[in-house]
Amino acid sequence: MNTTVVTYVVYLALSLGLTVWVGRTLSRAGRVFLADVFHGNEKLSDAVNHLLVVGFYLVNLGFVALWLRVGDNDVQDVPGIFRALSYKVGTVLLVLGVMHLVNVYVLNRFRTGARLRAEQRPPTPPTGWTVPPMPPVAPQV
Repeated sequence: MNTTVVTYVVYLALSLGLTVWVGRTLSRAGRVFLADVFHGNEKLSDAVNHLLVVGFYLVNLGFVALWLRVGDNDVQDVPGIFRALSYKVGTVLLVLGVMHLVNVYVLNRFRTGARLRAEQRPPTPPTGWTVPPMPPVAPQV
């Protein structure tokens, strides 16, 4: 195997492992947020959580696949392997971090919106006519 193939194999192993680890972590923690958003409706929160995780995997694994070939011209020796891996894996980590923050932001927006909707109650109609109090009359001397 030449150095480019070694770089590809190590890059894919690290990137796929990190993506799966972050995806599982988001799934576990996101489930709690979604259960709160959907007022304990487990089926709905699990379904939305699953859809969010699938979207996360699709975006990140697509990026990992597209990023595989970019910038591997200097992979001719062991230091080149480390340079290419640090650049590629570092970029993948940044993308995973951004995706994680986007997921947390979206979950928080769901949660905040659900809480606001739960707190808003329609006004109750009046039950009868009310008369404003009369101002006090000054005594005449």
